[in-house]
Amino acid sequence: MVAFWLTYLALVAQRLWELQIAKRHTRALRARGARESGASHYPLMVALHVAWFVSLPLEVLRGGEISHSWPIWAALAIIGQGLRWSTMKTLGERWTTRVLVLPQEPPVRSGLYGLFAHPNYLGVVLEIFSVPLLFGAWKTACLFSVVNAALLRERIRIENEALGI
Repeated sequence: MVAFWLTYLALVAQRLWELQIAKRHTRALRARGARESGASHYPLMVALHVAWFVSLPLEVLRGGEISHSWPIWAALAIIGQGLRWSTMKTLGERWTTRVLVLPQEPPVRSGLYGLFAHPNYLGVVLEIFSVPLLFGAWKTACLFSVVNAALLRERIRIENEALGI
Protein backbone atom coordinates (compact mmCIF):
# COMPACT_ATOMS: atom_id res chain seq x y z
CA MET A 1 0.00 0.00 0.00
CA VAL A 2 2.97 2.31 0.58
CA ALA A 3 3.91 2.03 -3.10
CA PHE A 4 0.41 3.08 -4.10
CA TRP A 5 0.31 6.13 -1.82
CA LEU A 6 3.78 7.27 -2.89
CA THR A 7 2.81 6.93 -6.54
CA TYR A 8 -0.57 8.58 -6.01
CA LEU A 9 0.80 11.53 -4.04
CA ALA A 10 3.57 12.02 -6.60
CA LEU A 11 0.96 12.15 -9.39
CA VAL A 12 -1.23 14.60 -7.45
CA ALA A 13 1.77 16.84 -6.77
CA GLN A 14 2.81 16.62 -10.41
CA ARG A 15 -0.67 17.62 -11.63
CA LEU A 16 -0.85 20.57 -9.24
CA TRP A 17 2.60 21.71 -10.43
CA GLU A 18 1.53 21.28 -14.07
CA LEU A 19 -1.63 23.31 -13.47
CA GLN A 20 0.50 26.18 -12.16
CA ILE A 21 2.70 25.99 -15.27
CA ALA A 22 -0.37 25.85 -17.51
CA LYS A 23 -1.88 28.87 -15.79
CA ARG A 24 1.33 30.87 -16.27
CA HIS A 25 1.61 29.78 -19.92
CA THR A 26 -2.06 30.58 -20.56
CA ARG A 27 -1.60 34.14 -19.30
CA ALA A 28 1.53 34.59 -21.43
CA LEU A 29 -0.09 33.14 -24.55
CA ARG A 30 -3.20 35.29 -24.18
CA ALA A 31 -0.97 38.35 -23.74
CA ARG A 32 0.65 37.43 -27.07
CA GLY A 33 -2.74 37.20 -28.81
CA ALA A 34 -3.49 33.49 -28.56
CA ARG A 35 -7.06 32.44 -29.22
CA GLU A 36 -8.77 29.63 -27.34
CA SER A 37 -10.78 26.97 -29.13
CA GLY A 38 -13.19 24.51 -27.58
CA ALA A 39 -13.42 26.19 -24.19
CA SER A 40 -16.80 24.57 -23.59
CA HIS A 41 -15.28 21.07 -23.37
CA TYR A 42 -12.56 22.12 -20.90
CA PRO A 43 -14.68 21.63 -17.73
CA LEU A 44 -15.38 18.06 -18.87
CA MET A 45 -11.65 17.39 -19.20
CA VAL A 46 -11.06 18.78 -15.72
CA ALA A 47 -13.94 16.73 -14.30
CA LEU A 48 -12.57 13.56 -15.90
CA HIS A 49 -9.14 14.01 -14.33
CA VAL A 50 -10.50 14.97 -10.92
CA ALA A 51 -12.86 11.97 -10.96
CA TRP A 52 -9.95 9.69 -11.95
CA PHE A 53 -7.95 10.94 -8.97
CA VAL A 54 -10.93 10.29 -6.69
CA SER A 55 -11.80 6.88 -8.15
CA LEU A 56 -8.28 5.49 -8.07
CA PRO A 57 -7.73 5.39 -4.29
CA LEU A 58 -11.35 4.38 -3.66
CA GLU A 59 -10.96 1.28 -5.79
CA VAL A 60 -7.48 0.46 -4.48
CA LEU A 61 -8.69 0.79 -0.88
CA ARG A 62 -11.50 -1.66 -1.63
CA GLY A 63 -9.04 -4.45 -2.27
CA GLY A 64 -6.64 -3.47 -4.97
CA GLU A 65 -3.17 -4.97 -4.85
CA ILE A 66 -0.08 -4.66 -6.94
CA SER A 67 -0.73 -6.64 -10.09
CA HIS A 68 1.37 -9.66 -11.00
CA SER A 69 1.82 -7.89 -14.33
CA TRP A 70 3.17 -4.80 -12.58
CA PRO A 71 6.33 -4.54 -14.74
CA ILE A 72 4.18 -4.07 -17.86
CA TRP A 73 1.91 -1.47 -16.24
CA ALA A 74 4.86 0.34 -14.65
CA ALA A 75 6.66 0.46 -18.01
CA LEU A 76 3.58 1.86 -19.74
CA ALA A 77 3.13 4.45 -16.98
CA ILE A 78 6.78 5.50 -17.30
CA ILE A 79 6.47 5.72 -21.09
CA GLY A 80 3.33 7.85 -20.62
CA GLN A 81 5.17 10.16 -18.24
CA GLY A 82 8.06 10.40 -20.69
CA LEU A 83 5.72 11.39 -23.49
CA ARG A 84 4.05 14.01 -21.34
CA TRP A 85 7.34 15.50 -20.11
CA SER A 86 8.82 15.50 -23.61
CA THR A 87 5.73 17.31 -24.85
CA MET A 88 6.03 19.95 -22.16
CA LYS A 89 9.70 20.45 -22.98
CA THR A 90 9.11 20.63 -26.73
CA LEU A 91 6.19 23.05 -26.53
CA GLY A 92 7.76 25.19 -23.81
CA GLU A 93 5.58 28.23 -23.17
CA ARG A 94 3.06 26.94 -25.72
CA TRP A 95 2.20 23.96 -23.48
CA THR A 96 -1.03 24.43 -21.56
CA THR A 97 -4.11 22.44 -20.58
CA ARG A 98 -6.29 24.49 -22.92
CA VAL A 99 -6.36 24.67 -26.73
CA LEU A 100 -4.66 28.02 -27.30
CA VAL A 101 -3.29 28.91 -30.71
CA LEU A 102 -1.06 31.80 -31.68
CA PRO A 103 -2.43 32.82 -35.11
CA GLN A 104 0.91 34.18 -36.29
CA GLU A 105 2.89 31.01 -35.46
CA PRO A 106 2.83 27.62 -37.20
CA PRO A 107 2.17 24.42 -35.25
CA VAL A 108 5.20 22.89 -33.53
CA ARG A 109 6.78 20.14 -35.64
CA SER A 110 9.90 19.44 -33.60
CA GLY A 111 10.56 16.72 -31.03
CA LEU A 112 7.90 14.03 -30.87
CA TYR A 113 5.60 16.29 -32.92
CA GLY A 114 7.84 15.48 -35.89
CA LEU A 115 6.84 11.82 -35.49
CA PHE A 116 3.15 12.06 -34.64
CA ALA A 117 0.54 14.71 -33.94
CA HIS A 118 -0.52 14.30 -30.30
CA PRO A 119 2.19 12.77 -28.07
CA ASN A 120 0.82 14.39 -24.91
CA TYR A 121 -2.55 12.73 -25.37
CA LEU A 122 -0.93 9.34 -25.91
CA GLY A 123 0.96 9.89 -22.64
CA VAL A 124 -2.28 10.68 -20.82
CA VAL A 125 -4.00 7.62 -22.33
CA LEU A 126 -1.17 5.40 -21.12
CA GLU A 127 -1.26 6.93 -17.65
CA ILE A 128 -5.04 6.74 -17.19
CA PHE A 129 -4.97 3.08 -18.20
CA SER A 130 -1.73 1.75 -16.70
CA VAL A 131 -1.52 3.41 -13.28
CA PRO A 132 -4.79 1.90 -12.03
CA LEU A 133 -3.86 -1.51 -13.45
CA LEU A 134 -0.54 -1.32 -11.63
CA PHE A 135 -2.50 -1.40 -8.36
CA GLY A 136 -5.33 -3.73 -9.40
CA ALA A 137 -7.90 -1.00 -10.04
CA TRP A 138 -9.15 -2.44 -13.32
CA LYS A 139 -12.60 -0.79 -13.11
CA THR A 140 -11.01 2.66 -12.89
CA ALA A 141 -8.65 1.80 -15.75
CA CYS A 142 -11.46 0.63 -18.03
CA LEU A 143 -14.11 3.22 -17.19
CA PHE A 144 -11.83 6.24 -17.40
CA SER A 145 -10.07 4.97 -20.51
CA VAL A 146 -13.40 4.80 -22.34
CA VAL A 147 -14.55 8.23 -21.14
CA ASN A 148 -11.12 9.72 -21.87
CA ALA A 149 -11.18 8.28 -25.40
CA ALA A 150 -14.52 9.96 -26.07
CA LEU A 151 -13.32 13.31 -24.73
CA LEU A 152 -9.99 13.08 -26.55
CA ARG A 153 -11.76 12.40 -29.81
CA GLU A 154 -13.51 15.77 -29.48
CA ARG A 155 -10.42 17.50 -28.09
CA ILE A 156 -8.21 16.32 -30.96
CA ARG A 157 -10.85 17.38 -33.51
CA ILE A 158 -10.99 20.84 -31.90
CA GLU A 159 -7.21 21.13 -31.71
CA ASN A 160 -6.63 19.97 -35.29
CA GLU A 161 -9.22 22.45 -36.54
CA ALA A 162 -7.69 25.29 -34.51
CA LEU A 163 -4.19 24.46 -35.79
CA GLY A 164 -5.36 23.98 -39.36
CA ILE A 165 -4.06 20.41 -39.58
